[in-house]
Amino acid sequence: MGKKRKQVEREIPEAPKKDDVAAPRPKRTLLGWKDKTDDKETDYPSSPVFRNREKVLVTCSRRIAYRYRHLMLDVVSLLPHCKKDNKVESKESKGATLNELVELRNSSSCLYFECRKQKDLYLWMAKCPNGPSVKFLVNAVHTMEELKLTGNHLKGSRPILTFSSNFDKQPHWKLLKELIMQIFEIPKDHRKSKPYHDHVFVFSIVDDHIWFRNYQITVPHKETDKVDRGGLDNMTLVEVGPRFCLNPIKIFGGSFGGPTLYVNPYYVSPNQIRALEKKKKAGKYAKKIKAKTKRKMHAAENQLEPNEFADLWKD
Repeated sequence: MGKKRKQVEREIPEAPKKDDVAAPRPKRTLLGWKDKTDDKETDYPSSPVFRNREKVLVTCSRRIAYRYRHLMLDVVSLLPHCKKDNKVESKESKGATLNELVELRNSSSCLYFECRKQKDLYLWMAKCPNGPSVKFLVNAVHTMEELKLTGNHLKGSRPILTFSSNFDKQPHWKLLKELIMQIFEIPKDHRKSKPYHDHVFVFSIVDDHIWFRNYQITVPHKETDKVDRGGLDNMTLVEVGPRFCLNPIKIFGGSFGGPTLYVNPYYVSPNQIRALEKKKKAGKYAKKIKAKTKRKMHAAENQLEPNEFADLWKD
């Protein structure tokens, strides 16, 4: 028979002390790991991190002209935090339809390109669903394909927004500045944006119009492909495009409607301009006909005397 094995008493492991317990794992978020700090250890409570969740819905009306459609696509390429949707009929009830679309697409703002008579382009900027909203007439439209400029920047990079000093003079310009900042500013750490600043959006007021320009930031480099110390002062701007001019018409308190907060007293609709041009052309033709009849009457009243040498060389 084999020998019996000696029974060895197993040592029971001691319970871990409180000090030896590992710290709890931090909570994971979409933007990385979030460290939790106890409020008791600090003199002030930990403030929540602010995240800009701005999303812009970009759409247009039916029967839009090709140049204006290309402008809308250029704006979509400049804003990685926007969402493009199908065309919406340009009717009086478009406000309710657009507000419903914005809610369905989980957005907070809307850019609506409305084309009328395939000639005039109107741009609506609205904060949905409570407002405010602004209606612009778009003039001097130049798309990227038309301009053929030499500037180029990374697609999806975050722009630097610059405004002229005129925006701080009157209250309606201040409101427009805040609305443009919220719509055109790309949120930080957005999943479709790049963490670079290599272009500038310029908004300037000239003759009560807002002019938009997009410039690339170019930095001089050496052969070693490094920037000199202090070389950032030599940065230059190269225009990329597109270009357009915004003429504000009305500012509403609600989204695509509501109480009117501001009316532009210098605004003249394109229909009135075309009517005045037709009247000028009609007046020019009427003057021409009147001059012809006046000439005939003058010739009939003042007939020339017969010339006695008229038949001299006929024989």
